Amino acid sequence: AAALKAEKLILLTDVQGVLDEAGELISTLTLEEAQALLDQGVAKGGMVPKLRCCLEALSGGVKKAHIVDGRVPHAVLLEVFTDAGVGTEIIG
Repeated sequence: AAALKAEKLILLTDVQGVLDEAGELISTLTLEEAQALLDQGVAKGGMVPKLRCCLEALSGGVKKAHIVDGRVPHAVLLEVFTDAGVGTEIIG
């Protein structure tokens, strides 16, 4: 994404997005908050490489990264064009 000078990176997956310690969806994270979830071991399993990918893109100049459940109908539209979204956005 950074090499293409993309403004957004959208990852479609089979989970809601990034979850907190209680298993609740986190709708917005900063770059620093996302890194803290990795450092503290809150992000686990398949979410680790997804978050690392987003952090790398943001560090390379991408403005926002989104992790969205691709099983949800119209998930990309809902994430990008609504205030609440349906996944997690990570802001650089």
